[in-house]
Parts: sequence; C-alpha cells; structure tokens
Amino acid sequence: MSYRLAIFDFDGTLADSFPFFVSVFNRIADQHGFRRVDAEQVQQLRHHDTRTIMRQVGMPAWKLPLASRSFIGLMRENAARIPLFEGIHDVLHALDREGVRLAIVSSNSEQNVRLVLGPALEELFHHYECGMSIFGKAARIRKVVKQAAVPAAHALYVGDQAMDAEAARKVGVAFGAVSWGYAPIEALRRIKPDREFGTPAELLQIGRSQAQPG
Repeated sequence: MSYRLAIFDFDGTLADSFPFFVSVFNRIADQHGFRRVDAEQVQQLRHHDTRTIMRQVGMPAWKLPLASRSFIGLMRENAARIPLFEGIHDVLHALDREGVRLAIVSSNSEQNVRLVLGPALEELFHHYECGMSIFGKAARIRKVVKQAAVPAAHALYVGDQAMDAEAARKVGVAFGAVSWGYAPIEALRRIKPDREFGTPAELLQIGRSQAQPG
C-alpha cells in the first residue's frame, strides 16, 4: 500500500546529528553525573535500545529531561554544523509534489528542527510536534494523525530507533526503519519494521503502492 501521511523522526532520520551528539556526550555526562563513553563503547551502545543505554551509562530516568535539555541547547548553538543526510532535500520535495502529507515528531525542539531544515524545507511540513520526552512520542503521533484527518492505517512513522517503532505501534501506525541513523539496521530488523529504507532515495517509495511483507 501507499501512505498518505509520512511522519518523520528528525535526529538520525532527516538530520545527520549523530556525530555532533557523540562529540558533546561526555560534556553532558560530566554536567549531569553519568558515565562517559569512549568511541568503542559508542558503537556497542548503538545496538541497544534507549532504556538499556541509560542503564549502561548510569543515567536514571529523572535525569533524562535535564540531559536532553542540555543537548538541545548545544545543538541550537551549533545548528549550522548539523547537515541533513544527502538526498533528503530532494526526497522531501518529491514526496510533497506527490501529495504525501509531511509531519515531524521529534524529541528535539521545534526551533532546532526548523533551523536545520532551513526555509526551503520547513514550509513543506504541515505538522510539527517537538520537544517531548523520547518516551512520549506515541501521544504526539496520535495527535498528528488526528489533525491530518488520515486513517492510522495510511500513516507511516519513519525513524531510526526501537523507541520510534514502539511509539508508532502503540497508536496503530506503521513503522519505517532507516539504515543510516543512530541504531544499526541489524538492531532495527529485530523489531520487524513494516518498511525498511536503505538509502534516503528509497523514501520515495512512501507514496507509491507496493505489496506488503508476509
């Protein structure tokens, strides 16, 4: 089937912010009192879900909003350093031309999202739901689906982490996994995404009919 509403995660899905995240992680760890990580540990942690990562670095749940706020602030100061993945600009314009309604649900701030997208892309999105906890995306996805007046079965949430799939499925929305984000595609395959995208160009399939697996 094709999808009439494409809801995107931002970091690791549209924006190549993982290198920046890694570059500031230990600074945020020192600020909020959880464990630093080295380059080898970073690669190991990418294979785990968010709750496991928090346990591994010794971050209690109550510190997550504080650490997220620090990251968002640093990203705002360095937005010019955060590129979109190659091809995303053209793909978003093509989806818009094909009549796919575009939305963003991200735990990052709307200000940061708009800064990185830039004027040529930010106007393509009909809905922005930003700034929630990474564990609070389901309610925001549900809100976007309702506002867009699109049946949940015709909506797809595109993301790069297991938490994204969990949030989408809570509200009956399909999940599309990208292979270029924070979590390796091998880890995402364990949660059996409804769609898998190997390159940004493959996102063009969102608005095109195709047989479903199984």
